[in-house]
Amino acid sequence: MISIQNLHKNYGKQILFDGASLQMAPRERLGLVGRNGHGKSTLFRIILGEEELDGGNVTFPRNYRIGHLAQHIKFSKPTVLEEGCLGLPEGEEWDHYKVESILFGLGFSKADMDRPPESFSGGYQVRLMLAKVLVSQPNLLLLDEPTNYLDIVSIRWVEQFLRQWPNELMVISHDRDFMDAVTTHTAAIHREKIRRIEGNTAKLYSQIAQDEEIYEKTRQNEVKRRKQIQSFVDRFRAQATKASAVQSRVKMLDRMPAQERLAKIEELEFDFHYSPFPAKVVMDVQGLAFGYPRPAGVVREPDLLFRDLNLTINAQDRIAVIGKNGRGKSTLLNVLAGEARPVVGTIRSHPDMKLGYFGQTNIDRLSPKLTVEDEIGSSNMQLNRTAVRTLCGVMMFSGDAAEKRISVLSGGERSRVLLGKILAQPANLLFLDEPTNHLDMASIQALVEAIQVFEGAVVLVTHSEMILREVANKLVVFQGGKAEVFLGGYDEFLDRIGWRDEDEEGASGGGTSQLTPAEAPPAPQENTNKKESRRERAELIAEKSKVLNPLKAELDTLEEEICRFEEDLKKANDELASSSQQKDVGAFVALSKRIKEAQKEIDRRFERLETVTKTYEDQKRKYEEI
Repeated sequence: MISIQNLHKNYGKQILFDGASLQMAPRERLGLVGRNGHGKSTLFRIILGEEELDGGNVTFPRNYRIGHLAQHIKFSKPTVLEEGCLGLPEGEEWDHYKVESILFGLGFSKADMDRPPESFSGGYQVRLMLAKVLVSQPNLLLLDEPTNYLDIVSIRWVEQFLRQWPNELMVISHDRDFMDAVTTHTAAIHREKIRRIEGNTAKLYSQIAQDEEIYEKTRQNEVKRRKQIQSFVDRFRAQATKASAVQSRVKMLDRMPAQERLAKIEELEFDFHYSPFPAKVVMDVQGLAFGYPRPAGVVREPDLLFRDLNLTINAQDRIAVIGKNGRGKSTLLNVLAGEARPVVGTIRSHPDMKLGYFGQTNIDRLSPKLTVEDEIGSSNMQLNRTAVRTLCGVMMFSGDAAEKRISVLSGGERSRVLLGKILAQPANLLFLDEPTNHLDMASIQALVEAIQVFEGAVVLVTHSEMILREVANKLVVFQGGKAEVFLGGYDEFLDRIGWRDEDEEGASGGGTSQLTPAEAPPAPQENTNKKESRRERAELIAEKSKVLNPLKAELDTLEEEICRFEEDLKKANDELASSSQQKDVGAFVALSKRIKEAQKEIDRRFERLETVTKTYEDQKRKYEEI
């Protein structure tokens, strides 16, 4: 359990926390949200003791262990498995299977276990560090944007893993669906305070909006009331017969401190500049294949990331490119944009096609010596300075911030500059390669809405299932060594094809096929033995669900009830302290009884939770062995 009281933290003139407080109950899984730059990562550093407080205190139980994903990657073992085992707690050093299970879930293969950690990409090195944290089973697990380096399949695995997390969890994520799936409570850093509720992000933001609406109405009523009182005072101040009434109202004004208007919180605003397009097809791709060339002296053909790709991009298409990391999603965008040459195939673009391209590598092409204003303005020389400065403001570079040099900007700020450049230039085809990585939830929603109303075509690489559901009407799916074009939305894809385990994907070379919900190929004829085997497997799955689902439902109910009783226990303890100070004997006795009953209910449910958990794990293990 963690308790933060009256927290104060400033950076120069910037106030992050002003009397903020937060408590977490045992086994609580808390999602932490807030605008970029409002203190989420700073709060993590404060909890870890890496950041000094300007005021307040943070307390933990004795011998409380905190696990977090380290910023600096450093390895000391020769293989991935040995490095992962460093995270095992004392007494479990030889339980290698626990490490393997997590590594497999994060996208590593059996063959990867004996490879050196340094031989992997930066994204997979971060996954290895994440595995070490997950397997260590700390009392409090801190995760800051854990999905940034994960693909959809790994995100789904981590989501299921964290839903079963037995201790406290605090997670920062821009992926609202992921956060809501793994947390029991949500806290927002908002206006230098921390607001916490039981429930998801939508419930919290709705509560904040409602509270601020009430505040503003109350403030306006008070302003109106103060004006009426002041008018009375001014009108009758000189009349002796009204002196008592005037004096009474003057005192009333003194007792009515004026409420300040809530400051406007900066938000990103997106409005892509559409270039009119007269035709139906923006780009047509036929027989496309790409692979990186072999080193000098190697005569073998290059290994292909994809081949025989046929793709038509219509004028208002919303195409999502999805799949595991390292399969070639970003490479495909580079090839289509003309920044990499295909091995074979043709790409025909309409003469009136105008491309806006947001790519992860494109951020590195920003000139360090230029200012934000110069960079955004360079993408459309027809814009005057006022228009450019307006765009800078839209990207949250108002006033002097527009004159910052690119060299001093953070990665997130550079992403905003690149988005600003795309907003500045007219386009009818957008290539967006994971544009949400450095955006907060509100900014992501604004971007999604801008994509939805954009009149041109969009090709998007994303791992967010929420964005896929809201945007995509066509998919390019990298899976099973192939790149498949699926003519339908993401939910249709899940229903008709779905994500396959790596072991089921086969070892075939790159290739493509085209599937539609109405034209999916029929299943091949099976012999009697295979049909019998499939029926038995279906029956086993049905039996497994029948046994496990009620147990899982009872576990969820018990956890919810424990949280509810613990919340009631906390409130009763607070009221008990107040009644003790006020020497209210009757309330003290009643509250003591309430506390005792609540604790009794909690203990009873914990006993049942342990019994059901053991039964659930035993039954689950039994079916896995079958």
